[in-house]
Amino acid sequence: MSLLTDLINLNLSETTDKIIAEYIWVGGSGMDMRSKARTLPGPVSDPSKLPKWNYDGSSTGQAPGEDSEVILYPQAIFKDPFRKGNNILVMCDAYTPAGEPIPTNKRHAAAKVFSHADVVAEVPWYGIEQEYTLLQKDVNWPVGWPIGGFPGPQGPYYCGVGADKSFGRDIVDSHYKACLYAGINISGINGEVMPGQWEFQVGPSVGISAGDEIWVARYILERVTEIAGVVVSFDPKPIPGDWNGAGAHCNYSTKSMREEGGYEIIKKAIDKLGLRHKEHIAAYGEGNERRLTGHHETADINTFLWGVANRGASIRVGRDTEKEGKGYFEDRRPASNMDPYIVTSMIAETTILWKP
Repeated sequence: MSLLTDLINLNLSETTDKIIAEYIWVGGSGMDMRSKARTLPGPVSDPSKLPKWNYDGSSTGQAPGEDSEVILYPQAIFKDPFRKGNNILVMCDAYTPAGEPIPTNKRHAAAKVFSHADVVAEVPWYGIEQEYTLLQKDVNWPVGWPIGGFPGPQGPYYCGVGADKSFGRDIVDSHYKACLYAGINISGINGEVMPGQWEFQVGPSVGISAGDEIWVARYILERVTEIAGVVVSFDPKPIPGDWNGAGAHCNYSTKSMREEGGYEIIKKAIDKLGLRHKEHIAAYGEGNERRLTGHHETADINTFLWGVANRGASIRVGRDTEKEGKGYFEDRRPASNMDPYIVTSMIAETTILWKP
């Protein structure tokens, strides 16, 4: 008699050329992820060769019931770490039947920015540090925390080791390996300052691929935590009080910044970001005012300041960048629930295209 695990782990390639493609998209809240699967006649590696597909937008908050059809356009393919074999994950964006991007499709506008000749010439690199919190399923309280109580104060948990300091490492490591298997350019993980909070980093990724990779990495994390019976939260301040919030720091450079004399280009780019501080803050994630307080390694939400090696700044420049006179900078303002398509394209637009 077969067990469920035997059937889940069946190797389809032994009996058929057919594959399963899991189509993924962002739902109506702008943070909820949706997916559904379809059978394809054989392996596919080019998104343009994949069929478009429709779904019921009235059930995701993306269309009215009387005109509910929304169309998925495949945009990026990743290997499926859950089904393995030739099966794939497909990151999609969403359009009306007439071909117009729906309001929650933030990829479409980002792709326009990244296809602009001036942006293409600068080859923008992104490294995104995605923080998140693992919660106990039925009580919405961080893993490792006593129910209705609190652990010891922050200090021993950042990059900590041991059963009294590190909570959820099996989930984190499973996610890490699943992302590597999928082909996501995940570059590392670490335990964060608040117990039960973790971070993974994606990049360097070029242009629109940074957004695709973060969204699929988030999807994989949701699936891993689903298996583990744990809830993942991207709330920027999941626990009020003297506990660190959760951000999605965005490390950024252009070709000009990475070449000789790049430090001057970096400083000009930071000046431009300062001039558009309010616009960026408005687009950097909901609830960010609870996180950007001027405490817990943040700058106050109403203040723009930058500094070298300053983790209390809006923009941090590394010591190596200052020393070498070229490199990258880190925008520390984005919240953990930011949309990576919005944040990455907005940084490129402000620093490359915008003329003050």
